Amino acid sequence: MTVLCAPPTRPRPPRARGTLSDAVLTRLASGTSPLPPSAEAARADPYGDDLQLALYALYELHYRGFDGVDDRLEWDAELLRLRAGLEDRFLTALRADARAGGGAQQALAELMDEPAGGRGSVSHFLLRHGELWQLREYAALRSLYHLKEADPQLWVVPRLTGRAKAGMVAVEYDEFGAGRAEAIHARLYADLLADLQVAGGYGAHLDAAPAEMLSVVTMMSLFGLHRAHRGALVGHFAAVEVTSSPASARLADALRRCGGGPAAQRFYDEHVEADAVHEQLVRHEVVAGLLADEPSLEPDVVFGIRATSLLEDRLTARLLASWNAGRSALRPGRGAA
Repeated sequence: MTVLCAPPTRPRPPRARGTLSDAVLTRLASGTSPLPPSAEAARADPYGDDLQLALYALYELHYRGFDGVDDRLEWDAELLRLRAGLEDRFLTALRADARAGGGAQQALAELMDEPAGGRGSVSHFLLRHGELWQLREYAALRSLYHLKEADPQLWVVPRLTGRAKAGMVAVEYDEFGAGRAEAIHARLYADLLADLQVAGGYGAHLDAAPAEMLSVVTMMSLFGLHRAHRGALVGHFAAVEVTSSPASARLADALRRCGGGPAAQRFYDEHVEADAVHEQLVRHEVVAGLLADEPSLEPDVVFGIRATSLLEDRLTARLLASWNAGRSALRPGRGAA
């Protein structure tokens, strides 16, 4: 019998980046060490390395956990108390910085406005100027997202009904390989990493990832875990699906130009076709279905769309500033690719 993938492994706990993440990681290692008061979370930089890593580590307890960390800490009351304070700080910043107003379809239409000449776009940069080392860095950083692909979004399914639920499950069915383990999109991304000779697997590049990458993952985990944010999660999911197909086409071509192998190209080629279909399902069934059932959630859907754009823009600025200067975008001393 052929084994299509190895049993799931737990990543090593990351290295702390400040007092908050140090307290969380120490608690995860010991199970008993004290945690900082909520006031410390309220003072932290909401987009900074320390708060983002602390949140990421706490959310990871709901995914695979960490090697050597007790599973029972997933529902530790003190960790949940601290997490709530970190979430409040992060959400307050997102709501202040993500532009409000307009309807969901308007917010989705804005996503299709391409920057003039492709400026300020990672996929345009990699298509035109990218080198293989930059594609490897991008693959390593994005592994934090793509090796979780579709997992946090699945949490919203029990909170939807009718058209929205049916449309969401249809898209997720494709994301999980349409019944074929070898076609699960996270599996295809693992194949991409191997093709590009990027070492390590799930969670392996956490220490190398800047806060801008962590925040993309923590936001979708936050939205997914809270029923109150189901509208924002649908908005986030819609933003990803609407923008995926054209960006994936550029990334597939960038890999062909730079000598990426067939498995690397396949991941993005798969998304060109699949996400063009998914976009229509998300627009006309998931978003429209949710708002037909719960029209009061439209501002939340818009928030999810624009918060996603905000964090992706911050990540893009970080990557392009480094690459245009000929520098690695990975955290100093944490090279993983």
